[in-house]
Amino acid sequence: MATIQTWGRLSNTEHDIISFQTPNQAIQQLKQHLPGVAYGMGRSYGDVALNTQGHLWQTTTLNHLISFNLETGILHCEAGATLQDIHRTLVPQGWMLPVTPGTQMITVGGAISNDVHGKNHHAFGSFGDHVLSITLLRTDGEIIECSHHEKSEWFYATLGGIGLTGLILEAKLQLRSVNGPWLKSETIPYYSLQEFFSLADSSEAEWEHTVSWIDCINSSSTKGLFIRGNLAQIQNQSAPKLKDKTFPFTPPISLVNKISLPIFNFAYFHKNALKKRNQLVHYEPFFYPLDSIHAWNKMYGHLGFYQYQSVVPREVGLEATQEMLKMIKKFGEGSFLAVLKTFGDRESGGLLSFPRSGVTLALDFPNRGEKTSKLFNELDHIVQEAQGRLYLAKDARMPKTLFEAGYPRIQEFMKYRDPGISSNMSRRLLGV
Repeated sequence: MATIQTWGRLSNTEHDIISFQTPNQAIQQLKQHLPGVAYGMGRSYGDVALNTQGHLWQTTTLNHLISFNLETGILHCEAGATLQDIHRTLVPQGWMLPVTPGTQMITVGGAISNDVHGKNHHAFGSFGDHVLSITLLRTDGEIIECSHHEKSEWFYATLGGIGLTGLILEAKLQLRSVNGPWLKSETIPYYSLQEFFSLADSSEAEWEHTVSWIDCINSSSTKGLFIRGNLAQIQNQSAPKLKDKTFPFTPPISLVNKISLPIFNFAYFHKNALKKRNQLVHYEPFFYPLDSIHAWNKMYGHLGFYQYQSVVPREVGLEATQEMLKMIKKFGEGSFLAVLKTFGDRESGGLLSFPRSGVTLALDFPNRGEKTSKLFNELDHIVQEAQGRLYLAKDARMPKTLFEAGYPRIQEFMKYRDPGISSNMSRRLLGV
């Protein structure tokens, strides 16, 4: 047995780690280690990939890039390959994943199981829009090859299906052609939510990537930094020297607190508001600014932290976001990793996929026990009233009522759940 923590570091629980060295080994031995759930790089914040006192199927050993077609951009890979593996191998050859989240330290299987999104949802949708096919191993030994067109019901159940339909062995992905690793980026300060929405709406036509950092604690007004970017047509620019650092220790208390947060947010806003508006940025710091700080999650102390990410319909986005920010300030809480963005007018086909047309707000909160729980209860009420949902990949405590309201296709999904798979999340939200 081994002690496993999620990225939020909310618990230390014992698991039986099962590592498969090849897909064939997984096919032959999976049914000997039930019930279990797939576990990749451990970047899920909550309990989606935990199975306390049970089996975890470690997938990072199944990490081969099987084949790549330089003419079509179709990649065939094992599910344990990371997005970083793919990019560092193929970006120099002129190909990139169309959609990536805020970290590339996740596996392809994890990206599919959570149907992750990036800064370009309005232009390219979610990760699943670029998955051509999935090889799925059921715990009874059945292998299902599924795609958008063949056995599509299994494909859309697995896409965003939080690992509950089977063990993903392999996938085929459609990459996009790029001229190099560079983006042209602009950072624009804004001073109200109305200004944010105006920037978001006006940027969609000409900018592929849009996102904003929002200061949710300083002053009664709302200000932030709107960042937008496009891939640049530059090939010969010398690559930056990317220096990785490691957060050195776990402090006795969270370093994100009432004293540090206002100071940090004030400094961060004013430093970046004065930046040159047009910049040439390498894709790694643009897409994954925190990947260069290993173990940054330690800064929240030994009690860990929660990430609370919601999406609400666009028509009530302004009002719901205002209410959430007011409630956060009322509780005296805040986050320096605070992201506000809009999703495009498109829905994922995944039965439990998170992205939908609307407005998404993501915030990190140190775990302060009952006080944090009371804040989340209030935020839950706002999200449910707005007919929104929470992101399963980030969740560690969502009530079942909010889950069922936010994911109305859950009963349809249950037809495809593998009875040999169980996780802390599935037991908490599904009772299985």
